[in-house]
Amino acid sequence: MKKIYAAVVTIILTLGLANAQEKAPNFEKQDDLVKATYYHENGTVKEVGYFKDNKLHHQWIHYDTSGKITIVANYDNGLKEGKWYIVGDNSTKEITYKKNKLVKVEEVQGTDLSFI
Repeated sequence: MKKIYAAVVTIILTLGLANAQEKAPNFEKQDDLVKATYYHENGTVKEVGYFKDNKLHHQWIHYDTSGKITIVANYDNGLKEGKWYIVGDNSTKEITYKKNKLVKVEEVQGTDLSFI
C-alpha cells in the first residue's frame, strides 16, 4: 500500500512540475539597454521591451497567447511617455502620456498596428 501511495505521489509531483515549467525570460544586452523577452506558459512571446538602468525604457510590446499584439507601450526612464496603443476586439485606443501623466485618449478604428 505504501508503494502505491508513493508511486501516486511521485506521478502527481512529476506532472505538476512538468506543467509548472515555463520558458524563462531572456535578457540580452544591447549597448546601454537590456532587451527583455518574457513568455506565456505555452511558449509564445508574451512581451518584449527594454530596460535602462533597471527602469522600463523605450517601447514595450505585449502579445496574447496566439501572438497578436495587444498593447504597445512607451517609456522614458521608467515614466510613461508618448503614444500607447491598446487593442480591443474592434478598435484600438491611442493613449498619449507626457512624463507619466495622461494627456489624451482617442479611439482608432480597426485593430491593425502595422504602422508601429
